[in-house]
Amino acid sequence: MRKDTFFRETLILTASNLTTGVLGFIFSIILSKELGPEGMGLYGLVMPIYNLFICLICGGMVTAISKVTAVYFSKNDFKNLNKSIETALSFDFILAIIISVLFFIASPYISSHVIRDTRTLYPLKAVAPALIFVALSSILKGYFYGISKVKIPAFIDILEKAVRIAIIVIIIEMLSNPSVKSTVTVAYIALCIGEFISFTLLYIYYKLNKRKVLYSQFKTEGRAQLMFDILVISLPLCLNGFLSTTLSTVSTLIVPLRLTSIGIEYNTALSLIGKFSGMAMAIIFFPLIVVNSISTVLIPDLSQALDKKDFFALESRIYQVLKIAFLLGVSTLIISISIPEALGRLFFSRTDLGSYIKFAAISAPITYASATTFGILNGLGKQGIVLRNSLLVSVEEVILLYIFTGIPSINIFGFGVSLIITSATILFLNMYEIKKYCYITIHKSEFIIYLLISIFFYFILNITNNLIPNTLFTLKNILIIVLGFSSFFLSIYIINKESLT
Repeated sequence: MRKDTFFRETLILTASNLTTGVLGFIFSIILSKELGPEGMGLYGLVMPIYNLFICLICGGMVTAISKVTAVYFSKNDFKNLNKSIETALSFDFILAIIISVLFFIASPYISSHVIRDTRTLYPLKAVAPALIFVALSSILKGYFYGISKVKIPAFIDILEKAVRIAIIVIIIEMLSNPSVKSTVTVAYIALCIGEFISFTLLYIYYKLNKRKVLYSQFKTEGRAQLMFDILVISLPLCLNGFLSTTLSTVSTLIVPLRLTSIGIEYNTALSLIGKFSGMAMAIIFFPLIVVNSISTVLIPDLSQALDKKDFFALESRIYQVLKIAFLLGVSTLIISISIPEALGRLFFSRTDLGSYIKFAAISAPITYASATTFGILNGLGKQGIVLRNSLLVSVEEVILLYIFTGIPSINIFGFGVSLIITSATILFLNMYEIKKYCYITIHKSEFIIYLLISIFFYFILNITNNLIPNTLFTLKNILIIVLGFSSFFLSIYIINKESLT
């Protein structure tokens, strides 16, 4: 396994994703200020529909291309590698145009009958061309991940997010008293332009990095066979993504209906959704960027380990990733329950997010750990298992949201209840399958040590919060966040190092 390369690539991709995450967070803050909670709720109703069509075009392509590319690249079989990428680009381009046109034509029906809010019509139309650019970009990103050049898509993602923010700020400033519908439309126009720039730059860098092959000792496969090799991996993931996203979209559309069914006005329901899922969960899941970065690099890394039959290193890597994800979730939970109201004020200038942040944070350790299990199973080539488990949990999510958001005393907190239960379910199901192929064990003594450290740092953060005056509000809370993450992981590192010596 590429032990040193793995952590170097993860660090690069994490730094990039943290940067894009910060830019995305700034994007959310700008939107929240321009749209308010209601507008954030409206924005959130369009995104699942967009993601649904994205899954139809390129679901599983990044994973499939990165796995295929990693294997060809490790063998120096550049002829089949280049031919695979070119074949996939042609295939996805034709498919993307067809689906993008259908999406544009169907947008009036989706707006009025599916979302049931006609204000989403122009945002849906504005985002239709982005489907083409995202589809082609997914192939090129998979290529760069597979050849261990994560810096290229990483820096392009940063640029894309910066462009989106700039476009939104400039256009909104040009409009006089823009409506919620206008601002949401501008946000999706900016998304489309950003995806076009991202694809253009990725393609330019692909041409510059493409290896020219004059002679190859390997047999050149036909285009049909190469595309089949990609689709064997991507289709189960595509089906998984499409069905899971469909159920997720149903879940998103169910929530406002269930909230109105218990007597909450529609605009108020959108505001509650905007506060919980658009703001509170954005804060809680921001550190998940690190986990997603690790999972992205993990897939080709595990693929190469399997190809070399290095099972000891494979098991070691899986255990490392699971532990890092869980501990990151624990530290997120500690910070969130220590200063929930302050986090709402710091990032969204709101004083009514504290209860949402605290409740959403309960799921963080389980959610973070469960997120890595998808990358592990994909790296092990178990796409069918990923499909089955994802569908089971997606159905569970729909049922739970329908039940809990329809209870007056729970209402929007049903989001959090559903998240806790579904995260625990997926972690159990995926770990059950992973243990069939890898020996993974968690020692009770190690778990108890982590629990005691968590309690210790909870008290440390609360003492720090009480000692530093509120006149230094921003500085104090940034210090608490940095202290929470850095000190927690430093303590874990020291304890693990001592136990090994």
